[in-house]
Formats: sequence, structure tokens, C-alpha cells
Amino acid sequence: MAAVENSNSLAQTNQQQPPIEEPILSPSHLDGVAYLYGHPLLNSLSPPLHQTIYNALQLNWIQLPLSSVYGSSSTYPPPYTRSPPIDKFLPNIRANPKFVGSSVTMPWKVSIMEHLDDLTEEARQIGACNTIYIRQDPETGRKLLVGTNTDCIGVREALRQATPLSSNPDAFRGKPGLIFGGGGTARSAIYAMRKWIGCSRIYIVNRDAAEIEAILHEDRKRASSSLQQVPIIPIMTPAEVDQLDEYPPVIVSAIPNYPPKSADEIRARAVLERFLSSSSPPNEGRVFLEMCYHPLPWTQIAELASGHGWNIVLGSEALIWQGIEQARLWTGRDIVSVPGLVPKIKDFVAGTIEAKAPAVKTNL
Repeated sequence: MAAVENSNSLAQTNQQQPPIEEPILSPSHLDGVAYLYGHPLLNSLSPPLHQTIYNALQLNWIQLPLSSVYGSSSTYPPPYTRSPPIDKFLPNIRANPKFVGSSVTMPWKVSIMEHLDDLTEEARQIGACNTIYIRQDPETGRKLLVGTNTDCIGVREALRQATPLSSNPDAFRGKPGLIFGGGGTARSAIYAMRKWIGCSRIYIVNRDAAEIEAILHEDRKRASSSLQQVPIIPIMTPAEVDQLDEYPPVIVSAIPNYPPKSADEIRARAVLERFLSSSSPPNEGRVFLEMCYHPLPWTQIAELASGHGWNIVLGSEALIWQGIEQARLWTGRDIVSVPGLVPKIKDFVAGTIEAKAPAVKTNL
């Protein structure tokens, strides 16, 4: 799972810079190679997170960021990264006997799907692929590249381990949920709320009405299933919040950590604040998952929700659990059952974030 990013500014920057391609590396001294495919990748915690797992499992593997850096720290825009096009990436990994799997991030999460051999239910329902793993065709023995989405696993596990779900997995079943955002992370959260959390309906709040309509349009196009029976309901104004008969005890925020500036951003923030200040359910029963973890997981919105008495779950938790699921698919090992490994992963992520904090605060 990539950090929630400002896709508009990224797209503008990419248009300004020529693509730079480098060879797709597969170091000869390694037994297995996973990739991180997409851009920008400069601040990704995925490679060191996976290295923590490989080291613990005594695997001679690595995850390589597959991109080239352009720009410099002394120029504006700051350095960004570019990855090779799909038509170069996929033939390379098909032919590579050391390839074990790949993380997929912006801008390839949607466009790569049609080029893969198969997709899981998660990828189809969410409409995005963040993970490629290998499956052997039982009849031909051919190596198949399968796309899935583990971001939803990250959302599920981050919520499941939060109060009150940690003691009662069905605490939110039959109750509404709320998504704040309209991008790929919001789609993963919708799937998790429908599939595992058991929400009765899902409210969605976003600055861009067109993004909400895109989510609704995609949802209508999918094959009818029990998931689609859980409606997605846009909420556009604080007055609409006041008219609801039941407020959500679980909220997932999936937007970048920027203060609202435009009229639509200010409106969306006001709607969120109205939800946060609702008096029902009791404070101790409410969970707020802040999916943005870059540059730091404790965001302005997390602070706002905390001030209204919500239990805060940080996006770094979702990052950890989606990575653990990727490692399970790639290694074939139950990562959670390895003694001491999950605490080690959590200590690494917490330590990395803590080390970045002084530099981030200095630049604010």
C-alpha cells in the first residue's frame, strides 16, 4: 500500500519530465527477487519492511524499487521516480526464474489489470491491483501472473485489532460505516467494510463529486453479489448528516494530509466534522482509521478525530498488514505464526517513522 498522495500534482510533474528507463535488475547472488512497481517510490517503506520478513525467514531475497530517480533535492519540483512501462515490465518478470512477486502502486494499479493472467475477487471488486503473485496452471504448468489487492487486508486487520473489534469481531456488523475520500484507498476500504466488517451501508464524503460518481458507476457495472447489496451513499453537506437516523461507529479517512483550501475541500471537511461530533454511538465504541501515513501517520484529521473522542488507528498499521499478506502470497508461509516476527515488523515501522519525525517537523 502506497501512502495517500496528491495525484494531480504528481501527474503534472510527470508530464514535465521525460521518462528515464534503467534495466530491470535481478542480482545474481539472490535466490528470489520481488519488485516494487510504480512511482514515486523515494519514501516507500515496502522494501525494508519485506527485508525484515525475508531476514527472519532466512530467505536470500530482496524487494527492489523498480524506478529511476530524476530531479534533485535542490530543485523544484523535488525528486520523483519513474518505472518502466507495463509492456517492458511484465515480459521481464515472466522470463525471470527468480521473480517471486511484486507490489504495484501508482500509476499502474488499474492499467496493469487487463495484462495479467487472472485476478482475485478482491482485485475485481475493488477495481485495482496492488500485488502480483505467481500461480502454476495445474494443467499446463505455465507460470500465471495473478493480480490481487492486499490493501483491503490492511484495512481489515488494522480495524480488527482496534477497540472494540479486538474483543468483538461483530461489533460493527449491521451498522453504517463512513469513507472520507474517493481514490483507490477508499475503494479498498469500501470492500473491507462490506466483506468483513459487515457494515449495513457506507456513507462516502469527498471534495470531488465526480470521484464519488466514478465509484458508484464502477460498482453498478460489477456482477451483482451480496457485496453490492450494501449501498454506498454520498453525503454532501452537514445538513444531510443531521438527517441520518444512525451514525457510523467506524470511519476510514483516505485523503492526503493537507489543510482544506478550496470551497469543496472546506465543505467536505465540515461534513466530516459533523460526523465526528455526532453523539451516537458512545465515544469508547468509535474507531477512526487514518490511512495516510506519509510523511507522518498522526495527521491533522487524526488530531481532529481524537479531539472528538474517537479511538485512532494509524495508517502504518494497515501498511504492515497489507505487506504481511503480500509476503504470505510470495513465500507460501504463514507470517503471523512465525514467533516474534509481527512484533519485529511493527518495531521496524515505528522506529522508521520516529526517525523521520524530526526532519519532517523541521520542514513544516
